[in-house]
Amino acid sequence: MALQQIAFSFDDEPVNKKPEQKAAVPQKPLPEKIKARGDNKKTTRGRVSLKQKESGADLIEVPEDEILFQKKYYAIGIVADMFKVNQSLIRFWENEFDILKPRKNGKGDRLFRPEDIKNLKLIYHLLRERKYTLEGAKEFLKKNKRTDEKFELIQSLKKLKGFLNELKADL
Repeated sequence: MALQQIAFSFDDEPVNKKPEQKAAVPQKPLPEKIKARGDNKKTTRGRVSLKQKESGADLIEVPEDEILFQKKYYAIGIVADMFKVNQSLIRFWENEFDILKPRKNGKGDRLFRPEDIKNLKLIYHLLRERKYTLEGAKEFLKKNKRTDEKFELIQSLKKLKGFLNELKADL
C-alpha cells in the first residue's frame, strides 16, 4: 500500500487531492416509539391516566339481559373484552369478592354465568365509577344486601335519561 501525503488547507478553496472515504459507522435504528414521539416527554409505560379511565367507564360493552342470558357460560377472555380490562384483573376480583363464583371446567378454565357478569358489572361500577377502594366495596356489598336491585334501578334510570336526552336533541 502506497503512502499518501495529506495536505490541509484552511482556506475555502478545495484541495485537488482525492477525498478520503470515511468508514461508515453502522448506527442502530431508533425504536419506533422514540421516532414517532419526537419530543422528550416522559413515557407512561402502559399506564392509563385517570382522565382516560373515567372516560372509559362509559364504554363497557355488556349486552342487554336478553342477549346475555342466551348463553349459559362465557369464557374469561370474552368477559374481559366486555369490560375492557385484563384477564388478570378479573381473576383478582374473583379472589377478592365472595359474590363472584365462576365455574371451572376440568382444564381449569373459568366459565362465567350471566349472573357472574352482572356481579362483575356491579363490582366494576363500585370500583371504577364510584371510586370505592377494594375494602370499601367489600364493606358496601356486605352491608347492603339489596345492592343489585338498587344497581339495576340506577342502570334503568341511566338508560331512560339517555333516551330522553336523545329525544331532546332530535327536537
